[in-house]
Amino acid sequence: MNPMQIKIDEARARGKMGLIPFLPAGFPDRERFWKELEQLDAAGAAVIEIGMPFSDPVADGPVVERASLKCLDDGVNLAWIFEGLKARKGRFRAALLLMGYLNPVYQYGLDTFAADCEAGGVSGLIVADMPYEESGFVKDALKPHGVSLVPLVGLNTTRERMALYADGAEGFCYFVSVLGTTGQRDALPARIKEKLAEAREVFDIPIALGFGIRRPEQVAPFAGLMDAAVFGSALIGHIEAGGTSAEFMAPWE
Repeated sequence: MNPMQIKIDEARARGKMGLIPFLPAGFPDRERFWKELEQLDAAGAAVIEIGMPFSDPVADGPVVERASLKCLDDGVNLAWIFEGLKARKGRFRAALLLMGYLNPVYQYGLDTFAADCEAGGVSGLIVADMPYEESGFVKDALKPHGVSLVPLVGLNTTRERMALYADGAEGFCYFVSVLGTTGQRDALPARIKEKLAEAREVFDIPIALGFGIRRPEQVAPFAGLMDAAVFGSALIGHIEAGGTSAEFMAPWE
């Protein structure tokens, strides 16, 4: 079983929501980034999602995009990310997940990328701009190294298409809560319950809800339909305002 699923299942066994915080690699700066990861880990994150900064992040809203572009300006790239992860392998209780876009991964070299994921203790990958039909060659490169490609589904994903993503899926299913980019929202669409219930029937791995989540009460109505919550923009905004990851995580405990 993939470490991501193990960690989410462990949280669920304790009666807790699996917490999946997201930070772009190198944010808010290259040194403090690793300290923030340590705080997220100590605060009980089940999975830590590390963003791979990219110049054209089409799925990201303004908060994540701004943070990612700053990281690029600071010289953050995949080589830097893997160097840091390899040096810290074994220190995190949480499972580690990389999230980004296909271009940097492809340019880095799929086989090298997959091997470096294993060497750095990474067990999952999200490629936001890669549809199911184009994902086979990435899965093939990742599998020998124990890295799972996390499926992304949403409000406009049909049951039939969910079934395609569910076939052989590992780790967890990332359910996108809105038809749009990442970012904080005051309310989530009413159709989420219906579609989460559909995803629950199709997938036999945990379901994580993401995009627009900033506080625990937002996900309370979906208890029993989801196993984990993903939050990024709200965490980034909190840090930009002078806060810490530990402070942000406190209400979720």
